[in-house]
Order: sequence, then C-alpha cells, then structure tokens
Amino acid sequence: MLPHEPAMRAWIRRTTQISDSDIDDIVQETYAILAKLESVEQIRDPKTYAFQVARSVFLQGLRRSKIVPIGSIADLAALGEADDAPDPEQQTHGKRELQRVEAAIQDMPTQVRKVFWLRRVDGLSQRETAKQLGLAEHTVEKYSARGLKFLLAQFGRGGNAAAKSSKMQDTAQDPVVADAKPSNARTRNSQ
Repeated sequence: MLPHEPAMRAWIRRTTQISDSDIDDIVQETYAILAKLESVEQIRDPKTYAFQVARSVFLQGLRRSKIVPIGSIADLAALGEADDAPDPEQQTHGKRELQRVEAAIQDMPTQVRKVFWLRRVDGLSQRETAKQLGLAEHTVEKYSARGLKFLLAQFGRGGNAAAKSSKMQDTAQDPVVADAKPSNARTRNSQ
C-alpha cells in the first residue's frame, strides 16, 4: 500500500472536493482496514484493492454526514473507477521489458522467428502459418516449440545466465534445445 499512497492521495484529490485533512483521514482509515486483514494472499492487485477500500471509506463518510455538499455527490461518478493507468516508472519498466523481448525474438533463427511471430504475435493458426510460409504443419509446430524454448532459455531465469550443471550440459547435446538457446548463450557454452 505504501508505494501507492501518493497515487491514492492524488486520485482522491482529483475525484473529490474534500480538504487535505479529510484526505489524510481517508488514507489513515484505509491503512487501518488493510492492517486488520488476517491475510493478503487473496489480493491479486494491491493498488486496485487499496483504491477500492479508500473509495468505500469515502462513501461511508458521506453516508454518515448529515449535510452532504453537492460537490461531493457530483464527484461520485468520478469515484466509480480507480485510475489503473501505469505510472511513469511502470511505463519505463514495461518499455524496457518489451525491448528485451523484441531483441530476443530478433536473435532467433530466421524461420523460427517468422513462425513464432505469425503464431504468437499475429495469432495465426498452425495451418495458416504453414500455408503462408510454405512449410509442413509439423515443421511449424517444431519451429514454434523452438521459439518458445529460445525465449525460455533467455527469460526463464529472469534473464540471468544458466547455472552450469551436468543437467545443463546434457541438454546442450539436444539439437532442439541447442538451437533454441540465445546466440550469446551459444557462444558462451561453446568456449
């Protein structure tokens, strides 16, 4: 919740006409409600959950008050949805990850890259991909698997290099796995 507090304060300020002290009260009450939870394992999106709790706290405050300013009622529609737009840091991280994936796809062997792109990015079926590239369907299936293995070799460990073990040395003998390794990993293993 703490990393989302500034965004929550900005969202409350943007969508309501309440004072900063009232915003402080809503944030504090949100913290209190979240602290009472026995477990947070079931929460899939903490930011959205925290914003929903803050929205509920705001609405409870409106229900309890005897005099409701007309501006608060007008802003209820604006409170309907939390701003789920990624913040600049998330956008930068997302762009960086996309660039890494694009670079990894570019490192694939040409036919594997073409098949992977048509199947996974353009969404063509195996039959459509085979027809478009003039390949047998089983070849498309094989190249698609190689593309996935290639990306798993690149990103399966969070982009970290593989640990040297006897199992890794055994898989290097498998031609499908060896072809699926990123080019920089292939040169590292051949040294």
